[in-house]
Amino acid sequence: MKAIVLVLLAAIVLALFSGLFFMVKDKDHPESPRLLTALKVRVGLSILLVLLLVASFKFGWIAA
Repeated sequence: MKAIVLVLLAAIVLALFSGLFFMVKDKDHPESPRLLTALKVRVGLSILLVLLLVASFKFGWIAA
């Protein structure tokens, strides 16, 4: 379980920095969808992580 959480956290941080990179790189092209895509990925991974933690607590895989 710890490995899954760490992988998801690493993916969230990677999406965060890729969004920062695209924000700086696409400054001259504001219609580029790469920043929005990075935001969608980060939000989706964050929701997945929260749902995984809630389900793990409910099924007793982790303790409070």
